[in-house]
Amino acid sequence: MKTKILSTALILCAISFVQSQEINAPKFGKGLFNLVGQDSTWTMKVGLRAQLLGSSSWEENNVNETSFLTRRARLKFDGYAYSPKLKYKVELGLSNRDLSGASQYTSNAPRYILDAVLQWNFYQNFELWFGQTKLPGNRERVISSGNLQQVDRSLLNSRFTIDRDFGFQLRHHFNITETFIVKEIFSLAQGEGRNITTGNLGGHQYTGRIELLPFGNFASKGDYKGSDLKREKKPKLAIGLSYDYNNNAVKTRSNQGSYMTIDGADDAYFETNINTVFLDAMFKYNGVSLMAEYSDRTASDAFAKNSDGSLTGDEVQVGKGLNLQMGYLFNNDIELSGRYTHIELDKNITGKNPESQYTLGLSKYIVGHKLKVQTDISHLEIEGSNNKLMYRLQVDFHF
Repeated sequence: MKTKILSTALILCAISFVQSQEINAPKFGKGLFNLVGQDSTWTMKVGLRAQLLGSSSWEENNVNETSFLTRRARLKFDGYAYSPKLKYKVELGLSNRDLSGASQYTSNAPRYILDAVLQWNFYQNFELWFGQTKLPGNRERVISSGNLQQVDRSLLNSRFTIDRDFGFQLRHHFNITETFIVKEIFSLAQGEGRNITTGNLGGHQYTGRIELLPFGNFASKGDYKGSDLKREKKPKLAIGLSYDYNNNAVKTRSNQGSYMTIDGADDAYFETNINTVFLDAMFKYNGVSLMAEYSDRTASDAFAKNSDGSLTGDEVQVGKGLNLQMGYLFNNDIELSGRYTHIELDKNITGKNPESQYTLGLSKYIVGHKLKVQTDISHLEIEGSNNKLMYRLQVDFHF
């Protein structure tokens, strides 16, 4: 009897929910479905995407490795609440790679939440963001993993990115001329990355970014998408500069990397100030795309020390990185791309040798970035070590 009552109640709730909404089935790649409140005071677009990856690598000492995995699997919800000036975005990660990183600092729980942020356009060209989302760091990181020109991001991103964190962002833009646009962002974050549940262990993280678009906005926000899928009819250029200051940081890569614990305890941490600078540019015109990034990380004291002054064995990953990438999109929506990345961490501190990676990529865009097949081959050279060759093939589909 109780089961029948519960089932009836659930059916009635579902019917009531459907009747109170307008549900539209959009085109492929525009979301699974769109919900609109009956009084139009809220909307929700629901999307699903996945990346299926196969890769093989070979080293000079005959160490070979092959793997197949669901690289990413995401659910995304976005729209507005109460007013179109108050937008929101929630993105959940479902693949093993998305959930990895569970530790005592995340209550040993999977890290499902990627983004959970409110975006309030409170006055003219001003927006206030609150929640967990990507910080305004290097351009390549802010580009969605579903909109990349090659299979995955570069070594520069993996070594220097400041990724996601929880906090506030104030965003603004204005025009110098009819076409020259300036965008500014200031961020205040916790400084330890996403899904941290232990509270703030060090200081806070402050990030500022300015962007210059001398020829106006890119089509369909193309300054934050790989490839020139819109085939810009006029040259478009975006130049960005970011500065990140993590006060009393307790992790080896600013808000990323491992915690620098001291005296063998899990509740005592080495703290140091970490500075990261990013300079980047994006250019697109008639199927040609160019992206360049430079990064530089320094620390007030890069060697983690115990309370007695002895070294813990952890070091801040200070150094510099350069990434250059370009591609050309043919009329049949096949793109050939190339990338050069050079990473030079301070060997006296990190003990790591310089590394250079050369990547040649080939992509077939079936429905833009929403349905595509990408493959690339990379050669990694590490000074004084074995070279490495890597081949990857990936399929993306987005609903």
